[in-house]
Amino acid sequence: MLDLARFQMFPCWKEWMSSPCFWKGIFISLNLCFLILFSVRFILEIIHKFGGRNSKNMKEGEENFTKDIPGNVSVGKPYHASNWCCSLILACQILELLLSLLKGSGVHCELPVLVLSETMKTLSCIVMLLVILSYRRKTTTKPPWANRLLCITIFLQTAISLAFKLQFIIVHKLTVGAGEILNMIALVGCTYITALSVKGETGISFTSISITEPLLNGSSEKKAETKRDCPYGRASLSELVTFSWLNPLCSIGIKKPLEQHEVPDVDVKDSAEFLSNSFNRCLKRVKEEHGWKNSSVYMAMFLFIRKKAAINASFAIASAAASYVGPSLINDFVNFLNGKGNHRLQSGYTLALTFLSAKLVETVAQRQWIFGSRQLGLRLRAALISHIYQKGLHLSNQSRQSHTSGEIINYMSVDIQRITDIMWYANVIWMLPIQISLAINVLHQNLGLGAFAGLAATIIIMTVNIPLTQKQKKFQSKIMEAKDDRMKSTSEVLRNMKILKLQALDTQYLHKLETLRETECGWLWKSLRLQAISAFIFWGAPTFISAITFGACILMGIPLTAGRVLSAMATFRMLQEPIFNLPDVLSALAQAKVSADRVSSYLQEDEIKSDAIEVIDKSETELEVEIEEGIFSWNLESESPTLCDIQLRVRRGMKVAICGTVGSGKSSLISSVLGEIPKLGGRVKISGSRAYVSQSPWILTGNIRESILFGNPYDNSKYKTTVEACALAKDFELFASGDLTEIGERGINMSGGQKQRIQIARAIYQDADIYLLDDPFSALDAHTGNQLFKECLMGILKDKTILYVTHQVEFLHKADLILVMNNGRIEQAGTFDELLHEKTGFDVLVGAHNQALQSIFNVENSSRSFQTENSKIAKNLSTDICDIENPNDTQIQSIEKQESQQDLSQDVAERGRLTQEEERERGNIGKKVYWSYLTAVRQGALVPVIITAQSLFQVLQVASNYWMAWAAPPTTDAPEKIRTSLLFTVYIILSLGSALCVLVRAMLVAIVGLLTSQKLFKGMLHSLLHAPMSFFDSTPTGRILNRASTDQSVLDLEIAGKLGWCAFSVIQILGTIAVMSQAAWPVFALFIPVTAICFRYQQYYIPTARELARISGIQRAPILHHFAESLAGTATIRAFGQEGRFTNANLSLIDNHSRPWFHNVSAMEWLSFRLNMLSNFVFAFSLILLVSLPEGFINPNIAGLAITYGLNLNSQLASIIWNICNAENKMISVERILQYSRIPSEAPLLIEESQPPNNWPETGSICFINLQVRYAEHLPSVLKDITCTIPGRQKVGVVGRTGSGKSTLIQALFRIVEPREGHIIIDGVDICKIGLHDLRCRLSIIPQDPTLFEGTIRGNLDPLKQYSDQRIWEVLEKCQLGEVIRSNNKKLDSTVVENGENWSVGQRQLFCLGRALLKRSSILVLDEATASVDSATDGIIQATIRHEFNDCTVVTIAHRIHTVIDSDLILVLSDGRVLEYDTPAKLLEMEGSSFSRLIKEYSIKSQF
Repeated sequence: MLDLARFQMFPCWKEWMSSPCFWKGIFISLNLCFLILFSVRFILEIIHKFGGRNSKNMKEGEENFTKDIPGNVSVGKPYHASNWCCSLILACQILELLLSLLKGSGVHCELPVLVLSETMKTLSCIVMLLVILSYRRKTTTKPPWANRLLCITIFLQTAISLAFKLQFIIVHKLTVGAGEILNMIALVGCTYITALSVKGETGISFTSISITEPLLNGSSEKKAETKRDCPYGRASLSELVTFSWLNPLCSIGIKKPLEQHEVPDVDVKDSAEFLSNSFNRCLKRVKEEHGWKNSSVYMAMFLFIRKKAAINASFAIASAAASYVGPSLINDFVNFLNGKGNHRLQSGYTLALTFLSAKLVETVAQRQWIFGSRQLGLRLRAALISHIYQKGLHLSNQSRQSHTSGEIINYMSVDIQRITDIMWYANVIWMLPIQISLAINVLHQNLGLGAFAGLAATIIIMTVNIPLTQKQKKFQSKIMEAKDDRMKSTSEVLRNMKILKLQALDTQYLHKLETLRETECGWLWKSLRLQAISAFIFWGAPTFISAITFGACILMGIPLTAGRVLSAMATFRMLQEPIFNLPDVLSALAQAKVSADRVSSYLQEDEIKSDAIEVIDKSETELEVEIEEGIFSWNLESESPTLCDIQLRVRRGMKVAICGTVGSGKSSLISSVLGEIPKLGGRVKISGSRAYVSQSPWILTGNIRESILFGNPYDNSKYKTTVEACALAKDFELFASGDLTEIGERGINMSGGQKQRIQIARAIYQDADIYLLDDPFSALDAHTGNQLFKECLMGILKDKTILYVTHQVEFLHKADLILVMNNGRIEQAGTFDELLHEKTGFDVLVGAHNQALQSIFNVENSSRSFQTENSKIAKNLSTDICDIENPNDTQIQSIEKQESQQDLSQDVAERGRLTQEEERERGNIGKKVYWSYLTAVRQGALVPVIITAQSLFQVLQVASNYWMAWAAPPTTDAPEKIRTSLLFTVYIILSLGSALCVLVRAMLVAIVGLLTSQKLFKGMLHSLLHAPMSFFDSTPTGRILNRASTDQSVLDLEIAGKLGWCAFSVIQILGTIAVMSQAAWPVFALFIPVTAICFRYQQYYIPTARELARISGIQRAPILHHFAESLAGTATIRAFGQEGRFTNANLSLIDNHSRPWFHNVSAMEWLSFRLNMLSNFVFAFSLILLVSLPEGFINPNIAGLAITYGLNLNSQLASIIWNICNAENKMISVERILQYSRIPSEAPLLIEESQPPNNWPETGSICFINLQVRYAEHLPSVLKDITCTIPGRQKVGVVGRTGSGKSTLIQALFRIVEPREGHIIIDGVDICKIGLHDLRCRLSIIPQDPTLFEGTIRGNLDPLKQYSDQRIWEVLEKCQLGEVIRSNNKKLDSTVVENGENWSVGQRQLFCLGRALLKRSSILVLDEATASVDSATDGIIQATIRHEFNDCTVVTIAHRIHTVIDSDLILVLSDGRVLEYDTPAKLLEMEGSSFSRLIKEYSIKSQF
């Protein structure tokens, strides 16, 4: 009774319960409560996050650490299903809201209540989606009660709303409409989410991992440190759309400059290893199906990118379709404004909402396809770089010679960049027909048949492009050829900088590089000029198209109302962007085609034949090396093979020595066992693993221990045994950081002997079965060479099979088999005694050795007779050696330590580190960088002219559009304001004027950009070639090449346009705002705060993006450096079977570059998305304002023009910030080039007032007075108070143990290192007071490392073209090279490939001798000049030098004592001081002299 009474107290309750409006009110209140609740909770979380950060206790820190451990969060299917259901509900709700606005509702509720109810429900759905998405980030395993209640509320609201709608349909006997279907779909999703919430599940499971677990395993700890989480890989749908997964990185970047280790990893699918394997599978598939041809790489690339490209294409289509919604509605909007009294206000708001919805779809889709294209470019770049690297490791010798290091570096840097750029441009190309089709459709709706005139005009514009593209493609090919030549020469110059400085050829090669650059600039100018003409044509294209279209309409009598004109103009503006981009697109396409062809050609080059060597199991044979009837040739086109009729059988454990004259085929025989030289016939069989020591030492950058281990695990006892056997233990004691001392690029901070011993140690540590040693003792002194022979070959490796090449006869008698090579054949084979008795060719080598020894004995006997027996000599000698080598000898230890210190350029902070981290600017790009760039040409006088031309273009363009909007009649019935012919004529004149302004601007930008690029390049080039050698010792070549290649390309082709667009986009948007403000001035007021927000976003973005761009630039260099280093040592890498390890290192370096690059691209999209959304907000506000203003308040035509411009507002506003950010990123290349334009220079090359006489030096006397030299201010002196005089026209031998200061003395003589104190006087002239070129061009040197430059024999012998062919032939005869050169068809024009690799090391040394003979200076320095030639050739060379330089001063540094024994004077150095200086005879008379002990040592070690 009580309940009934209460019910009766509320007579309206039943009526309310049956009213849908009542329920809508209830749910409005509930939704409002939930919105307030979640807003408060969100605010509290923000406060806790920022305010309570410092008060977190250790437990919370551990919990957060545990949450961040990768792999501890498991995401189940319910979570993904919830995301999709919630997204579906939201989409249905938005559509239902739109339907409500368009046609109201069938139920009896007021429109405001209905709209408010649907709006509140939409907001609640958004909150529900965000809450569910946060489950994964917060690792929420059970939904909070507030979340559950929200889900239940939305379910009830959907169910009750559907029930009322169905009741209404049944009562009124109506059909089910779209709204009801949407409600049904949404109800299914709500049911699932509600059931899951009530059940208490989120689909997230959390597995705790102990934070101490990684500490139990050192390797795990190291892995955890290097492995970084990938936020992109675990981002939710909303985070992917908004790029908010990047927020944590931006929050770090705004606080401090980012470091490499703070940049997250790329996703697994973006990792180089995954991509390389994927591309490899595509290549294999193409090869199997279609064979290997030029198009195969294109087909493989298509297979590789097609899935991701299809996704990008779908987004691009959606973006293109949405972009044309606006132009198609402009006519309707103008008609609405013209007749507001005849339309409901609801129609205007619906149009505004449709405009906005289309812009939102366009923004999301556009950002996704652009980001996807960049990501696809990253993937393709990683795949191609990895394959270029792998190809480089397997290139055959002939293929290697046809592709120099500089060319291949260009493939990796420039060509790959151009190929990956096309991933973005490709979408623009195929979208163009779609956009044209949509544009013609819109035009047809408004202009009827006039649209086809526009189509015809568009086709004409496209057709004009065909010859331009073909021409541009030709120019791009020429540019790349010129760039290849320049980079090839640059790489060669950097690699041989020390030789160039010593021989005063640096100026000549500077001019050569400048000439090559001028050629490149010529082609660049032609290309840029063509681009400027293309820009004029295509910027004038909309004018041309509109003129043709409107003219056709006038002729056909189609009335041009304001709405139609504005709609057409908006369409032309939408079509303008793809047409404007077409020149760049086609230029990029031409560049990409050229680059892809080059890379494709490279990838098809021949490789080392894997079947050249047959590997036999050890159990099947006793022979470890067997060659049967082997015929081999380096040049497959040559009629005479390099090796012929090779028969060789080597049993396990044999020691095989290989000897012969220079060029006889010794190294080629070793190469045949390695499989390096192409096999023309016969069989090569090996049984067991191989280790190889090359003739020219190949040492990797890194510490010494890493070079010795070479990828093998560290075994302490084995390592120590190896180091001691190779006589490296003492070196390690003297180095700043022991065996952890860093080796410079190409081992530049190590002596030749140290590099060779490290090579030998590397081979020994491998514990291989077969050892192939190519002249390993040439760079070692007698004592060290003998020690290594005994300790290594006859000690540790006594049970191993060894094939070793040597010119030193003393190492032959212990061999089990000696092979004597002559003209590519094994002329003799047998033991030492057997060959000696044959008396054919071997005795000549032995005789030359004995003759050299005899010269030493003669000097000794002439000085004094020996009183003791050989045993006593040996005893005394061992004592003497102990005295010299004893660590207590503080003098020698001190000087060695000092030289180690100078070589490593160590500082107190980083002992043993030579190559420092690459210099990186931090913070904002300095104003000086911008100012330096802008004022490089004519003090920046042309910059205002460019801005003026662009401003005039914008004014004239706005004026032409304003004229059309103002003059055209509003409707077909309205009278014309002016004649149609005048309307059309004025429009054409204004449009043509704007196009001409573009031509002026484009030409000026091209001219100024190229001139600036050229000036900065010259500044960098001059700075580099005038830099001291210490700079090149500590700077990897890859860093310099990176600037000369990639950064220079940015300056040549990009930076001028990027900076120009910064100004152009500002001018453009000012015109848009001016037009929009004419129609609705409040837009201008709104634009001010929106602009402020935009710049705030830009300031938040720039610090992160800038540092990411810098890190990305820095991480490019290690890829190039590692590749160049690997190319130089491919034979060693292959011999050791280390291709896999080096490939993995390359993949790791690619990932290191991809990480900052990928996140930099993502940051750009992060910013662009937010700027576009802000622009959409401004556009929506202006639309609502125009709809809401009373009729007659504004001119509808001008309002339509404002909308026409407003459609591009989002892209224009984003363009400003994007251009500024992009320009700043590109300016990093300018910054990097300017860094290398400010390198401290060595002394001037020429000093006008202090030039020596033309005949200086005449006699060649050299006087050292109190000379002190040190390599850095913080290091002690290496040479101390050197005072001595070398008389003119005398022969002086300089001897002393490693570290005594011999090389430093020579460097001081050539002023490679400047004296700290004292003087060097040559013929009365202080060399420190004259120019470096005047000094170095008057001296000659034959260096220890023979260097040949790519080109011809004539060009290497006579680089300055000063001598006749007859004189050159005379010199070649004296160098024992005449016969070899004559046998070549090209004679003096015989080819010299990169590094002179098609000539043996001995021949290269003879060419260097020939260079000195031609120059014929009064002073000649020989630095181990005959280390790589046999004794017989050495004897001939020594005789030649004595005869040719009889009246010259000759300073000789040698390990072979017989080369200096006949000198007039001997200078013995120790501890950087002059220890002894007298004639050889007098020094030998002194029992305790160091020279006497060296003679004894060499004599005994050389006997057999």
